[in-house]
Amino acid sequence: MASVHEIEVKDSAARAAAAMPPAPVDELQDLQGDKMVLNMGPSHPSTHGVLRIVLEMDGEIVTKAIPDVGYLHRGDEKIAENMTYTQFIPYTDRLDYLAPLANNVAYALAVEKLIGIDGKLPPRCQYIRVICCELARISAHLLGLGAFAMDVGALTVFLHTFTEREKIYNLAESLTGARFTTSYTRIGGVSRDLPPGWHAACRRFCDEVVVNFDESERLLTRNRIFVDRTKGVGIISAEDAIAYALTGPNLRGSGVDYDVRRATPYLVYPELEFDVPLGSVGDSHDRYLVRMEEMRQSVRIIRQCLDRIPGGPDNASKEPVSVADGKVVLPAKRKVLTSMEELIHQFMLVTQGMNAPVGEVYFGAENPKGELGFYIHSRGGGTPYRLKIRAPSFVNLSILPKVLPGHLMSDVVSILGSFDFVMGECDR
Repeated sequence: MASVHEIEVKDSAARAAAAMPPAPVDELQDLQGDKMVLNMGPSHPSTHGVLRIVLEMDGEIVTKAIPDVGYLHRGDEKIAENMTYTQFIPYTDRLDYLAPLANNVAYALAVEKLIGIDGKLPPRCQYIRVICCELARISAHLLGLGAFAMDVGALTVFLHTFTEREKIYNLAESLTGARFTTSYTRIGGVSRDLPPGWHAACRRFCDEVVVNFDESERLLTRNRIFVDRTKGVGIISAEDAIAYALTGPNLRGSGVDYDVRRATPYLVYPELEFDVPLGSVGDSHDRYLVRMEEMRQSVRIIRQCLDRIPGGPDNASKEPVSVADGKVVLPAKRKVLTSMEELIHQFMLVTQGMNAPVGEVYFGAENPKGELGFYIHSRGGGTPYRLKIRAPSFVNLSILPKVLPGHLMSDVVSILGSFDFVMGECDR
């Protein structure tokens, strides 16, 4: 006979099992051979990372789809609670790791809004940040385009796009000291000014990359195979896109005119001229066309910034790139070694972080994948009490159960490629 303790343990285990949500595969029933449950991922090459999709198939037709995410979860939001605001900057590199420069800027702007210096950034700093964001947009879209094309059989485009991304990595390396995880932005500014010759190298890149855009479009836009694989595939209506809170090119591909840079302007975007491309059908082909045009608009923005940046290419007038506040930005090393006040500020910032006020803020930026947002709950001190990341890749994938059913298995690959998501950002 079982003891009372054994019975209690079994009862508690049963209650815990009943309270747990069903696994994705448990929600799909194999109807005595009429339908088949198929696991796509998490190691499938066209899922662009560790995304698992449980598909219910009726022959070649998808009848139900359940995305299963979390394989790359690292607990970034919890980690932020135990770090100063500055120490968390490198973790933003690992969100959309194809656009670390843009992630840095979005997070820094959220913290600057919290401490009330968002309107005090030097103009040169703002222009540098915009250039970084648009370079990150081009880099992320180039990889998304190349991977999308390769998924549907066009390998050559992937080689073309990677050639241009290598040039962006060279620019990032000379600017930040790193090619991949840049950690360039600082709260209140940037870590360093543009190095000598960088201005000319960036302008030269803008001239060269537009040639690559033309080549990629000639290979894809009217290619019969690519058109057949994308036209009329994965159609998302404007109503559904809004209902599922899609943002970025996936939203604008459905014809919804919403761009954070226009809707809630930040940095110097209100001073710059650029168009927001929109789709008309909302299919995979429209999402491809939107990203192609967005890259051209990014080049247009970068050229305007290079023309207007205060201080010129080599900053002859010594324009600042950070706010003049020793309680927020690390003081110059020369002053730290010669002044007691700066030494104290350096010690406090490094060991305890800046003293943020009590409050709650949200800031969203237009990242390559959509609106990357940071909600910060501060109870004072140098670390956030709570930090929540609105990851656009996570939100965009929520529409897969709606859009995948009714398509062929081969169309799933095309639809996923047109979504251009990154699992590091989705899982966080």
